Amino acid sequence: MTKHNDLIGGEFMSTLTRRSLLLGAASLAALLSKVSLAQGAPAIHVLKDRNCGCCEAWVQILRADGFEVTTENSFGTLLIRHKLDNGIPQEMISCHTGEIDGYFIEGHVPPADIRRLLSERPDAIGLAVPGMPYGSPGMGPEDRREAYDVFLIRHDGSTEVFTSYAAAA
Repeated sequence: MTKHNDLIGGEFMSTLTRRSLLLGAASLAALLSKVSLAQGAPAIHVLKDRNCGCCEAWVQILRADGFEVTTENSFGTLLIRHKLDNGIPQEMISCHTGEIDGYFIEGHVPPADIRRLLSERPDAIGLAVPGMPYGSPGMGPEDRREAYDVFLIRHDGSTEVFTSYAAAA
């Protein structure tokens, strides 16, 4: 009788272990896909004027490119003060400001440049496209783009060209 109970218990434990293993593997696969998805979808928080159509267009471009975007409405001097308090030089200011992984993104910066910044991790405040150049993301069709530069903002307030975009032909 003891051997019979051991056998039944052994089969039960074997089945339980097999099920646990399969469940564990399925759970791990689901978890890894979520981690992979999260790694492919950096989170960016954007401060913008609620009435600005180009700010919303830039947010939609980021979302379409796989960014996880949250927004917060801010107005006039509060938004400007936030930019200046966080080291964005006055000559680099645009209409909206993003915050991502310790960096600030000022204006209509293309998603590819944000991803490059996150990949290279330079010692900097972030990136800026000053003003609102026509044809930059959220500012009209790229095939009619005017030339513009994306600047890297250093901690001392200096800037250097990070990427240049030529005018559309």
